[in-house]
Formats: sequence, structure tokens, C-alpha cells
Amino acid sequence: MTIINRYLALQVFIGLIVATAVILPAFAFLDLLDQLGDVGKGTYRVQDAFLHTALLLPRRFIQLAPFIALLGTVFALGRLAVNLELTALRVAGLSPVRISLAPLGVGLALLLFIAVLEQFIAPHFQQKAISHQAAALGKTAELGKNLGIWTRDERNILRIGEMQGTKRAENIELMHFDDNGFLRTYTHAEYANILDDNLWELNDVVTKTFTGERIESVNASSMNWKSFVNPADISTLTKSPESLSPTELFQHVRFLQATGQEADAYAMALWRKMGGALTTIAMLLFSIPFVLGSARTGLGKKVVLAALIGVGVYLLDQIIANAGLLLHFNPLLTALLPGLALITLANLWLRRVF
Repeated sequence: MTIINRYLALQVFIGLIVATAVILPAFAFLDLLDQLGDVGKGTYRVQDAFLHTALLLPRRFIQLAPFIALLGTVFALGRLAVNLELTALRVAGLSPVRISLAPLGVGLALLLFIAVLEQFIAPHFQQKAISHQAAALGKTAELGKNLGIWTRDERNILRIGEMQGTKRAENIELMHFDDNGFLRTYTHAEYANILDDNLWELNDVVTKTFTGERIESVNASSMNWKSFVNPADISTLTKSPESLSPTELFQHVRFLQATGQEADAYAMALWRKMGGALTTIAMLLFSIPFVLGSARTGLGKKVVLAALIGVGVYLLDQIIANAGLLLHFNPLLTALLPGLALITLANLWLRRVF
């Protein structure tokens, strides 16, 4: 049995490699076409477009993992079915459930590989691609040119014009409100040295205090300010939710919730990473009855049908996620429900076929 398991696992692994070699370059080509449209703007050149596309490959692989799992497993098991190897295994006494253990084992290894990519590799490469593109196109990596970085807590709004590394901020504006929501103080500093996570040294400071109909203005060469936001949170604010690792997303969602800010987009991005894992498992489960339950269908038709199903699931997942954000559905349910529903459908199909 061990030899058979290894053989089946090897065939599924080869199928996943083939599927990756077909699908990933196709989507990378679409990314490249999109990037070529920016060539000539600023200092953005053709080699920058290729570099940007290459840096996004780990992220694209993660996004396409359910599609790759379905197509690769269907290709592997379908090829065994065409060569009558699956028939021989069934005659030898192996049940469909026993045969399915090998694809599921490879699927678990795939999920582990995706988890490593998601935590340590894809975010770094994606953020590097975004910052490199922004620098070449003459854009800022924050919210937009001259908009800076904005954040707040219950009574304060902070705007940072630009971050220089992690220890220096420039063009800082701080607005403090009272319990009734009226502006009480406005502080502007040319720059700040971040001494530790909570203590900032503001320099060239102008503070305006609003008391009734009077406005009092005070200038200072420097002053200390206890910040409600640390450098790690500021860095996170300049990055898209998708480009953050699960750990960064979890920490940032907690920060946004603690300061009373909207966290749905980041919570959705966090839970969709787990939802992607559920969808990948569902696609592996779908592939087994898809192959073993339709012996009369040729391999080519199976692969084409699997590709159509994979594309449909991919598009449906995008639509549900965007609709969930637009309609303010619960991020946890919106992200996990499609994967759970697909796993349920796959189990029902497995029971019906076998």
C-alpha cells in the first residue's frame, strides 16, 4: 500500500506542476500586458514591467492555488484513468476513498507551502513590486500624491506627509477633539524623530488652541508627544490589505478596532486567506468524483470542464468578497462561507458517486 500511495502522490504532484506551468504563466502574461501600458511614464521601462510581474508571481500562485489544485488533480487522476491504472487499482481492492488519500495528502502539503508563501515570501515581494513601481512612476506609496498617511483614535486625527524610514516623519498634522466632537487643538510639526513606539519628538512646532471665539497660537522649536500609533502600524497603513501577511493583518485589525476605525477591508483580507485554504481543499475533493465518477468522459473533456469550473469558482469568490465589503456583511462569514459551501457540495457528490 505504501508503494501505491507514493505512486499516486507522485502523479498528483506532477499534475500540480503541469497545471502551475500552464496557468501561472498565462495570468503572469496578463499582468505583464497591464504593466506594459505604464511603460514610458516617468522612468518606468520594459524591464521594470517584467520585474513587477516576476515579483507578483508568489501572490498569483496563492490566488490561483484552488484552480491549480483542481486542474492538476484532474489531469493526474484522469491520465491514470485513461491508462486503466485506476481500474487496476479498483480491481485490486482499493476503494475510491483509499485512492483519494494520496491527493488529499499532496493537498495538505500544498496548503503548508502556501502558508509559508503567505507569511514570509509573497507579502515582501508584492510590497517591493508596489514600491518599485511607485518610485518609477513618480507616485507616493501612501494614499496618493500629497495626501500622506491618515489615522486616528477616539479623539485625535493624525496626518503624516511622508515617512523617511521608520524613525523620521515629516509634515505632521495632529488634530485633537473634545467629547462633543469640536476641534480643540491643531498642531503642525515640520518633522518628528520617533524615539520609541509611543514617544515622538516634534520639531518646528506650531500649536493652535481653540477656546470659544479665540485662537491661541504657540510656537516651539521642539516638544515631546505621546503617540497613539507606532511605526509598525504606520507602515501597515501604506500597504494594501492583500499585500500584508496574516500576522500583520491580525495585528492591524486589532489596532483599527481599538482606535474605532473601519476594519472590514483588512478583516476581509485576513479571513479570505483562510477561505482560500478551504476552497483549495474543496477543489481537491471535487476532483476525485469528477474523475472516478465519469469513466466514459475523455481526459481532454475532463480538463476543459475542470478549467471552466475553476474559473467560475475564482470569479464567484471575487464577486462575493467585493459584494460583502460593499454591503457590509460580516467579513468572517463572507470569506469562509464559499469554501465551506463548496466542501459540503463536494462531500455530497462523493457520497452520491461512491
